[in-house]
Amino acid sequence: MVAIVVAEKPSAARNMASALGGTKGSYKGTAYEVASLRGHLYEFAQPHAMVDSSLADAYQKWDLGNLPWNPQDLSWKREPQKNVADVIKALRAALGRGAEIVIATDLDPSGEGDLLFWEAIDELGFHGKKFSRMEFTDESKASIQKAFEQRRPVKSMQDEGDYRKAMYRSQWDFLSMQFTRIATAMGRHSGQDLVLRQGRLKSAMVSLVGDQQKAYDAYVKKPFFQNRFRDENDVMYTNPDEPRFDQKGQVPQQYGPSPVVLDSKAGKKTAPPKLLDLASLSSMLIGKGVKANLTLSTYQKMYEDQVVSYPRTEDKTITPEQFKDLAPLVDKIAAVVGVDAGLLTHRQPRSTHVKPQGAHGANRPGLKVPSSLDEVEHKYGKAGRLIYEMLAKNYLAMLAEDYLYEQQKGHVEKYPGFVGIANVPKSPGWRAVFDPDAGDDTAEGDENESGKGLGRNAEPFIFEGANKRPEHPTMKWLMKQLEKRDVGTGATRTSTYSEVTNGKARYPLLTEKGRKLRLAQAGEMSWRLLPGTRIGDLGLTEKVYADMRDIAAGTATAEERLAVVADWVREDIATMTKNAASMRAELGLKEQVAAARAEGVWQAAPGGPKKAVFKKIWSGHEFSDDEVAKLLAGETISFEARSKADKSFTATGALGVGDFKGRKFVGFQLEVPDKPTKWSGRTFAPAEVTALLAGQTLEIDGFVSARTGKTFGCKVSWDAKAKKIVPDFGSGDKPPRSWCQHVFTDAERKDLAAGKTIQGTGFVSAQGKTFDAKVRWAEEGGKKKIVPSFT
Repeated sequence: MVAIVVAEKPSAARNMASALGGTKGSYKGTAYEVASLRGHLYEFAQPHAMVDSSLADAYQKWDLGNLPWNPQDLSWKREPQKNVADVIKALRAALGRGAEIVIATDLDPSGEGDLLFWEAIDELGFHGKKFSRMEFTDESKASIQKAFEQRRPVKSMQDEGDYRKAMYRSQWDFLSMQFTRIATAMGRHSGQDLVLRQGRLKSAMVSLVGDQQKAYDAYVKKPFFQNRFRDENDVMYTNPDEPRFDQKGQVPQQYGPSPVVLDSKAGKKTAPPKLLDLASLSSMLIGKGVKANLTLSTYQKMYEDQVVSYPRTEDKTITPEQFKDLAPLVDKIAAVVGVDAGLLTHRQPRSTHVKPQGAHGANRPGLKVPSSLDEVEHKYGKAGRLIYEMLAKNYLAMLAEDYLYEQQKGHVEKYPGFVGIANVPKSPGWRAVFDPDAGDDTAEGDENESGKGLGRNAEPFIFEGANKRPEHPTMKWLMKQLEKRDVGTGATRTSTYSEVTNGKARYPLLTEKGRKLRLAQAGEMSWRLLPGTRIGDLGLTEKVYADMRDIAAGTATAEERLAVVADWVREDIATMTKNAASMRAELGLKEQVAAARAEGVWQAAPGGPKKAVFKKIWSGHEFSDDEVAKLLAGETISFEARSKADKSFTATGALGVGDFKGRKFVGFQLEVPDKPTKWSGRTFAPAEVTALLAGQTLEIDGFVSARTGKTFGCKVSWDAKAKKIVPDFGSGDKPPRSWCQHVFTDAERKDLAAGKTIQGTGFVSAQGKTFDAKVRWAEEGGKKKIVPSFT
C-alpha cells in the first residue's frame, strides 16, 4: 500500500521529500511517494460554457437584459490552466499508483489549499480512493514528520469544511463578473467603450482611492494663528485651551519669557516593527522605483531558488521551528546586508513575532544565503537586491534590542497651561538595523523627538498653523486601508494592485506617478458608478467571510448564500443606472441610445442554427424585414450604403461572426471579392480581370467619380493581399488621365507630355470648390506632377 503525498507546489514537495527521506520510500513502515500540484491546475470555464446550449447566448452577451444569472444554471465546469498539461499528466500517473492519497497542501484560513487539491481530484476522477489529511504548522522537518504520522482520515470532499468554504468564495467571486458587465454597460451607454472591472478587492481599491483623491483635491487651506512657547532646544509648549485666530494681527501678545519647569522623566521603549507581508514590502519598494508587478515576479524567482521564503503567505509571524531554522544563519545574513552582528543581542524568540500558529510564516530571508548583495543583484537585478536587503534587515531587527528613549514632560513656569514633551533617544536598538521609513518623504516621524531634551527658558511666539491636508493616496496608504478593513491577503492585495495599475493593460483602474496614486479613466468612471452599490461596499468581504465560516461549520450551504447575489445584481443595476446619470452630467458625457436590433434564428450559424441578435443598421442602411429574413436564412444580399466619407457604394455580404477589440459579435459582414470585378462604377472585362490577377497595371477609362458623377481614367492594379483595386493618378512619366476631378482629353494629355501649358476648366478642390487654372506637367519636389498656375 503506497500513500501518495500531494504537495501544493514543487518547493513544498521538496520539503516533504527532505523530511520523509526522499521522493519515494518508506517512513516508519508506511510506503509513500511525493507528488506535486502547481497551485491551481484548473479554473472555471467561461459562463456560456457552463450552461445549457439554449442559454449559452444569453450568458455570453454583456447585455443587462441577460442579468442576473441563476446560479442553478451553472454546472461549475472547470478547464485546465495554461501550461499545466505536464503537471496533470504526472499527477494522474502518481495518483493511479496509490492506495491512499494524502492531502499535504497548505492549511490556511481561506481553505485555498483544500480547494486546489480537491478540484484536481474532482477533475481527474479519483474520488473512490482512501484519503487522509496532513495538518502541519509549517514545512519544517519535525512538523512534516509529525503531520505524516498523525494524518487525519478524510471521508470525502464534501465532508471537508475548508473545501466547502473555499469553493463558496471561488463561486461568489465568479458570480461577481456580473458587476463588471453592469458597470461596463453603463460606460457604453455613456459613449465610453471601456471594460470597467469590478470585484470585492478591485471595487474596494477604486472606492478608497477615489474618495481619498476627492478629499485631497478638495482641500482648502485654512490658516490659524496661536500663542505658543519655544525653548532654546526647540521644544514647543502648547496650551489646548489657547484660542486660535484667523489673522496674525488678531493674536494678543500678553505673554513674556519664562523659565521651564521639568515635571517628569520616564524611560520608554519601542519594540521592533512587525515582520513584513508582501503588500508592505511592495509598498516600501514603490518609493525606490520598483513597481508592484516587478516585485512579484522577482520575489517569485528568488523564492524558487530558496533565497527568500514563500511569497503568498497570510502569516504575520513565524513559528518557533522557523525561527530555529534561521538562527544559525543570522550572522551570515547580517554580513550580506551590512548589519553589525553585535547589534543582534536579542537571540531569543519574541512572543510578538514568534508564535506556534502559522503555516509558511511571514516573508523573510530563505535558507540559502547569498554571498553578497552584488551576487543577488547580478542574478535578480536591482529589484532583487532591494527585496533581499529590506527583508533581511526587517527580520534582523527582531533580534536587536528595543529602541530606548527618555520622555521628559514639563511646563512654562509663569503660564502652567503651556506644556511640552521631549523624547530623548538613549539607545537606538533595532532602529540601527532597520528603518521602515527610509526614503519615504511622506512618513511622519516623532514630532517630539529631541536630542537635547527640555530647555531651561521658553520664549513666546505666534505659531502659524493650518488644517491638515488629507494624505494623497499612495500604495502604502491604500494597503493600510485594506488591511484595516481586512479586505484580501497581503499577497492578493499586491497582485490585484499590480493588475489595476498596469499601464500596459487596456483599461487600468489606477495610475501611479512616483508614489502618488490616482484614478485612471476607467477607475474614474467606476468610482462614480459605485456609491450605494453592493459591490462597492467595503464591508462585502466581511459578509463573504462570515458566510464562509457558516458554510465550513455546516450551518449554511453555498447554494443558500449564493442565491442572494441575484438580488444584489438587480439592486446594483438600478443603483448604477442612477449613478450613471450623475456621472454623465459631471463628466460632460451624453447618453447613447441603443441601436435598433434585429433578431431571429440564424440558420447558417457555425455549429448549427441558433438565436442571433444583430444591428439592424449598417453603414447608413436599415435592413428591411425581407433583408433580415434573408440574412437569417444564410443568404447573401446587396444594397446601397454610405461610406465614412459619405460616398455611396454597393455593399454585398451575409450574416457572420465578427471581432471587435477581442469581442466576438454577430452582424453583417461585407463580402471581400477574391478577384477584381468592379471599381468606381465600371465593371472590368474578363481580359482585364485576367491581366489584373496576373499583377499587371492597366490604364483604363470610364470610371465614374462618386462625388461629381464625372468620368475619368487612371492606372489601376490589384492588391491581392488586401483584395482591392489600387489606383495611380499620375505617378510616372506620363500625365495622369485626370486631376482634381477634371478628365483630360487625349489632345490635352499630348500637349502636357510635350511640356506645354494648357487652360483647364471645371477643376474641383479637396474642399469641393470648382475652379479654373492653367496647368503644366513638370517636375517638382523630385517627381513629375500637375502644377497649376493662377496668374
